[in-house]
Amino acid sequence: MAIITEEEEEPKTLNPPNNKAKDSDFTKSESTMKNPKPQSQNPFPFWFYSTLIVSLATIIFISLSVFSSQNDPRSWFLSLPPALRQHYSDGRTIKVQVNPNEPPIEVFVAESGSIHTENVVIVHGLGLSSFAFKEMIQALGSKGFHGVAIDLPGNGFSDKSMVVVGGDREIGFVARVKEVYGLIQEKGVFWAFDQMIETGDLPYEEIIKLQNSKRRSFKAIELGSEETARVLGQVIDTLGLAPVHLVLHDSALGLASNWVSENSQSVRSVTLIDSSISPALPLWILNVPGIREVLLGFSFGFEKLVSFRCSKEMTLSQIDAHRILLKGRNGREAVVASLKKLNHSFDMAQWGNSDGINGIPMQVIWSSEGSKEWSDEGQRVAKALPKAKFVTHSGSRWPQESKSGELADYISEFVSLLPRSTRRVTEEPIPEKVQKVLKEAKAGGDHDHHHGHGHAHAGYTDAYGLGEEFTT
Repeated sequence: MAIITEEEEEPKTLNPPNNKAKDSDFTKSESTMKNPKPQSQNPFPFWFYSTLIVSLATIIFISLSVFSSQNDPRSWFLSLPPALRQHYSDGRTIKVQVNPNEPPIEVFVAESGSIHTENVVIVHGLGLSSFAFKEMIQALGSKGFHGVAIDLPGNGFSDKSMVVVGGDREIGFVARVKEVYGLIQEKGVFWAFDQMIETGDLPYEEIIKLQNSKRRSFKAIELGSEETARVLGQVIDTLGLAPVHLVLHDSALGLASNWVSENSQSVRSVTLIDSSISPALPLWILNVPGIREVLLGFSFGFEKLVSFRCSKEMTLSQIDAHRILLKGRNGREAVVASLKKLNHSFDMAQWGNSDGINGIPMQVIWSSEGSKEWSDEGQRVAKALPKAKFVTHSGSRWPQESKSGELADYISEFVSLLPRSTRRVTEEPIPEKVQKVLKEAKAGGDHDHHHGHGHAHAGYTDAYGLGEEFTT
């Protein structure tokens, strides 16, 4: 009998054929995990953001430079249209003291005609200037009168702001950025960084102190009835115009009413042209951020506003000239500030019946092409001033440019019916030193005339630093 025995088979280890390859791959992956191979990064985002930051910084600095050049009188004047530059060159500026504790300011005056005739002084409302009445004073000059148009402070070519140096006044974000920009220009880009490395701290107090000591900010001129009275009085006295035939347009009535009441002996007559306490141009809208930039930055928006509220007869160039004067040299800020000082409780009937006004000849020229509300306002004015002569013109609330001849005819006819004005001229004695200088100058002048003429006259463009080199 055969015994069958089973031999135990040795356990076989199953080794895959590519075991060595897998082991090598595992070793490589393990080494890769320990020492990861640096991946190649895309340089595009870095250069994109770097270029973007540099571009934004450049735009900000250029914008600040352009903004600063707009406040520069010379740059602003040279950027004006030829008609505005010619108007300025034909006029003159007068120094007046508006407030006792403030430096004197310059007031622009345009004239036409001989000063030895009847003087007709035109005062514009807020948002306008003497440029609007240039054709009107020329028409008066051609009729034998002396036409004078004044730019009230804050308007036209008169000063619109005062420079205030020093102080710790609150300023806006744009002004703060300008200060930082000026500090970088003066000290260099890395000045604060160098100070921080040396001292271990940012020189914040030193920066604030330096900014406050050298801060030059512009304060808008706020014009109320008291300030207007001082301006009118000084301009009329300086030019020797009294007594005057005063013409008040738009909101000029509220501004000049106090001066007329207090200086009735210097007023020969008063003519009101579409006069109201509130200006025809809605200046309050120029205080709304965003809207004001669009209206003053683009001709189209301002043209629509003027055509809707003030005049439909004005040309685009005339409207744009007013926009440029209102926008430049802080004109908007000055006009908005003056708007807040208007006396909206002014009573025309009470003013017209007061002792100082009652005896002054008065004329009211009113628009016949305005809205029904404006026609009703004209009737109320006629009732408030029953002694005034009431006539109508064929223009809108701003008729001074499109209907300048018609207005000049009404004014000249009204003035011609009044007795001729008499002026009192008081001659002051000339000091002895001045007499001696005049005699020496006269003696020297006789000698100079034998050697030819070498006279030089300073033009009014000197006020903008242009001197005799500028020609129009």
